[in-house]
Amino acid sequence: MAERSTAAVDVADNGGDEPSAAEAAKATADGLEKTQDGQAADGAVPEKDGDRRTAAPAAAPELHSGHKLARRYRLEECVTRLDGFSSWRAMDEKLRRAVGVHLLPADHARARAVLAAARSSALLGDPRFVQVLDAVEENDLVYVVHEWLPDATELTAILAAGPMEPHEAYQLVSQVSQAMTAAHREGLAHLRLTPSAILRTSTGQYRIRGLAVNAALRGITSDTPQRADTEAIGALLYAALTQRWPYENDAYGLTGLPKGVGLVAPDQVRAGVHRGLGELAMRALANDGATASRQEPACTTPEELSKAVAAMPRIRPPEPTFTAPPEYQHTTYQQGSYGRPTPPGMPTAQTMAVVPPPPLQSRTGRALKWGVAALLIAALGLGSWQLADTLLERGSQGSNGSNQTPHGKGDEAPVETEPVLHPVAGAREFSLDDKEQDPEGVKNTFDGDASTYWRTKSFRDGPEMKADYKAGVGIVYDLGSEQEVKAASIALRYAGDHSTVTLYATDSLSPAGKIGSMPKIATAKTSDSTLNLTADKPVKTRYVLVWITAMPYVGVDAFSGPGYKQAITDVKFTG
Repeated sequence: MAERSTAAVDVADNGGDEPSAAEAAKATADGLEKTQDGQAADGAVPEKDGDRRTAAPAAAPELHSGHKLARRYRLEECVTRLDGFSSWRAMDEKLRRAVGVHLLPADHARARAVLAAARSSALLGDPRFVQVLDAVEENDLVYVVHEWLPDATELTAILAAGPMEPHEAYQLVSQVSQAMTAAHREGLAHLRLTPSAILRTSTGQYRIRGLAVNAALRGITSDTPQRADTEAIGALLYAALTQRWPYENDAYGLTGLPKGVGLVAPDQVRAGVHRGLGELAMRALANDGATASRQEPACTTPEELSKAVAAMPRIRPPEPTFTAPPEYQHTTYQQGSYGRPTPPGMPTAQTMAVVPPPPLQSRTGRALKWGVAALLIAALGLGSWQLADTLLERGSQGSNGSNQTPHGKGDEAPVETEPVLHPVAGAREFSLDDKEQDPEGVKNTFDGDASTYWRTKSFRDGPEMKADYKAGVGIVYDLGSEQEVKAASIALRYAGDHSTVTLYATDSLSPAGKIGSMPKIATAKTSDSTLNLTADKPVKTRYVLVWITAMPYVGVDAFSGPGYKQAITDVKFTG
């Protein structure tokens, strides 16, 4: 199984974050002049601190629905026609899927910059961004093809429904700041992080569209790109908490702040705002005139903001609410009226007292009562005699020892004890050839956070790893002291055909010798994302090796190209 070093493919704009046709026409006619407060007429984040916008031709390419690019991409609906370019929803007829397409003339002043931005963002390979699929210059046209996510919802639409509850706002700022940290490490900036550039998928994940490309299409640049993107994330968080845009002008369907008041803290705009998140928004916007609370330092880069989010106490999701079932109501049939309406003035079945029948008073009735009483007395006597006989028989058997049962056995079922969870004191990556996979990610497998993980590299051959190249990859866990290990639960990041994991008892965090010489605890194979291993009998050990020998095929992810790979998000040992 050879390791794959293919570069991943990534992201761009989904094409839907543009103004309406009327707004586009107005913006084109106005030459995208800035309003008095510095916010662009197309609703963009205000240009400041070195942001620049280059000139562009007056018209976009004159194309129509049904036009086909590269004999493959059929244009279906023009989403935007603005500033010399157009954006379309199209159909990839080869793969039968919807895609987005940005189009502009090859002689457009920004054509070279758009191509360069698209190709650079495509190399990032981070699934948190919308993926660039193609970037081509052909027949006097430049076009960029990107993913189209029909099941995703724009943040614009989410905020139109109301402010976010704290856990959802926390997820927003956490995921977006982490994604932009990864982008800036590769030298890529967004410069147009608006609510319409953020998409929330049906699984609750946030994806960013238009990395580098949206700014290149509009000719937006900045001398301080990290600070610009950080302030934009702060604006998104502010809007999520207050449902207000933190500038004086209205934008993206949100009302701006009152004129002349300046940037006030979120809890002064809306009651009940989460204090920690409100302070975080002000720290991100501190360079834009905000005053950071409690003298906390301003966040000037996405990485600083991401670390500040991580340092906050985790915000738990709200508890689900259940509606109590309605009280049980008797039907008219159960009430005795059989569905017939009750005449006026007559008592209902609910109000009528139940009168018992009169006791038997005749000679026959008295005889019947005495007969029943005699039968009851006889039955009680017979039962008492049988019970006494049984007790005497058991006592005699116990005294002569022939059928004596040891105390605590036989009559009582064995008591099953609850499995004991063994906390992990430390861990270290292990391999036979000393080739590292992700040593920094080992701690993520026992931090209790399902969103963090340790991952392997991508391999060309699989699912089974080749013993002549790399017999397996794994992690050795330290349980702190010798424990009785009987089972393990391992949460995997990728499902598919298939993953094989074996537990071994080792003598240290860096065991020597062959895998086959280590005591085996348990082994299991799965095509799911959860793997439970149970030993035939418990094994006492302090160190446990989780050894992966087969991995499913997975496409492009944030770290590598397609291939056979796996990642562990959580490991628990019990005894």
